[in-house]
Amino acid sequence: QVQLVESGGGLVQAGGSLRLSCAASGRTFSDYAMGWFRQAPGKEREFVAAISRGGANTHYVDSVKGRFTISRDNAKSTVYLQMNSLKPEDTAVYYCAAARAYLVITNKYDYWGQGTQVTVSS
Repeated sequence: QVQLVESGGGLVQAGGSLRLSCAASGRTFSDYAMGWFRQAPGKEREFVAAISRGGANTHYVDSVKGRFTISRDNAKSTVYLQMNSLKPEDTAVYYCAAARAYLVITNKYDYWGQGTQVTVSS
């Protein structure tokens, strides 16, 4: 089992920044690809970003490219999502996820966190 705990969400004005963190425990963190997803009210959960086990490869949904950056610190068993130039349409609950694979850019993850709310005001 892998336990994931997100933090760093909050309320921010449009154009502002937030950094989300996701702390993992329970297994060897570097064995897992990590991803961030989000779910807005009334919408399906969507993929946001993913990072490979060692951090060499990343992948983003088009709507966040150039604004969001995913990174990881395997020594701290933590994955991050730096979000800049936030827009009201980024408002959602953000979830991190782990998969025992090199890199996963679908929703085929094995473990999920409980989510953290991000609200962007206009």
